[in-house]
Amino acid sequence: MISAGEGRYRVWLKIEKLDDGMVCILGGGERSHVGGVVVKEPGKDAKVLAIEGHFDDQVLKPIAEAASRKYNMTVTALGGVHIDKATKEEIERLVANCRELAKCI
Repeated sequence: MISAGEGRYRVWLKIEKLDDGMVCILGGGERSHVGGVVVKEPGKDAKVLAIEGHFDDQVLKPIAEAASRKYNMTVTALGGVHIDKATKEEIERLVANCRELAKCI
């Protein structure tokens, strides 16, 4: 598991390698949840399932793309991060921390 940020802005990524593929689970903030799912196959566009009212697919997509590119396999990224009544600045901080996770893959 890798993580970025501290306190309520900490996000984490758990990676499970399968025989043929990989699953990346994103969580963090005050409460982890499933806010989206992204599937990325090598050489193809990512398939995105955004759960209504959530925007987690926007941070899941770069994670799935980075892992698929690096390991040349199909990757499913799912999960989400949440802070109650988050300000724009708090959301930007969470997003930046999620981007750091994608860089660490």
